[in-house]
Amino acid sequence: MKAAVLGAGSWGTTYAKVLADAGTDVTVWARREEIAAAIRADGINPEYLPSVRLPYRVTATSDAEEAIRDTDLVVLAVPSQTLRENLTGWRLWIPGDATLVSLAKGIELNTTRRMSEVIVETAGVALERVVVVSGPNLALEIAAEQPTATVVAGTDVARTTALQKATTTPYFRPYTNNDVLGCELGGAVKNVIALAYGIATAMGLGDNTKATLITRGLAETARLGASLGADPMTFAGLAGLGDLVATCSSPLSRNRTFGERLGRGETLAQAQEATRQTAEGVKSALSIRDLARAHDVEMPITEQVERVCHEGVDPRAAVAALMSRSTKPE
Repeated sequence: MKAAVLGAGSWGTTYAKVLADAGTDVTVWARREEIAAAIRADGINPEYLPSVRLPYRVTATSDAEEAIRDTDLVVLAVPSQTLRENLTGWRLWIPGDATLVSLAKGIELNTTRRMSEVIVETAGVALERVVVVSGPNLALEIAAEQPTATVVAGTDVARTTALQKATTTPYFRPYTNNDVLGCELGGAVKNVIALAYGIATAMGLGDNTKATLITRGLAETARLGASLGADPMTFAGLAGLGDLVATCSSPLSRNRTFGERLGRGETLAQAQEATRQTAEGVKSALSIRDLARAHDVEMPITEQVERVCHEGVDPRAAVAALMSRSTKPE
């Protein structure tokens, strides 16, 4: 089996390592030739994963067509808000029966499309050819071969099972799921809740507050999922609670650490300038808020994160707004 991983960030590079360790030949596409050259020459991504030597099965190129040609798996590892633009340029090179694998966790701005929907629309493929990866995916831990489990979700059992087999290693255990909608929502909304968790951490708020954010964050994710037709059990699993806990609690989480900057009083522009990697929840807060409003779903934590990120609201005022909401049954 051959795979192309399109995107040489920390998660894309780590996923390439997982595929290679499971026996797949992988070509990573890097936007910058110097990163591709370093992977080819030294087996190291010096920008995003400098401490990890990649398996011999991994090579790299800055030529997307070269990476995609004659592959069985096309792994899309670019940020969610750039997926449509990138895929528009790549779609003509994708082999006719290749499986498209989405690593991005976000909801597209303006359209409120999930990533699988963006792939189907842009690449002109059937949903059956798309598999999404979700669950606790902290790249540095996985690259260090710390045991983890994840979810591969798709509507075609054969493709989903094939990806499961292609990514099963002694340290990486994928479970299959057919609830693409639920897995994608869990992966997108948890980034927004992790921003809130980071803000609370930087404000010095305690474990009661943090437990409340995780629990009520999961509740609003499940409400949105139920409104859109997801399986409620998905949110109790790895793609729901598992991913949410990892992203909120780990200092390796981009969204949590971005939230900490906001909680320390930095503006959105200051936090973005200081952050090298994409915090998906910042833009997804807008699109998830719009999706929730369109379906008349209450998502108060998401609403307040959007206000802090994009309307300049003081985090202390956002906390006060959450605590002053009318009381109700759980």
